Amino acid sequence: MPKLPVVSGKELIAALKKAGFVEVRQKGSHVSLQKITHEATYRTVVPLHQELAKGTLIDILHQTGLSREDLLELL
Repeated sequence: MPKLPVVSGKELIAALKKAGFVEVRQKGSHVSLQKITHEATYRTVVPLHQELAKGTLIDILHQTGLSREDLLELL
């Protein structure tokens, strides 16, 4: 299993948009994104920090249904 990259909130949002997510709203420094598919609706909130904590990044990946490999391809 590859290591998680160090990414900022903006970099992660750009990667999620490549995966089909769209910005729903923003409140302060947190951006809400969602992706609607035939199987499920995926929603997550990404903080606009300079460097996301590893636990935060792992939680976002779980919420979006993406794997570490998927994230590396999108970055």
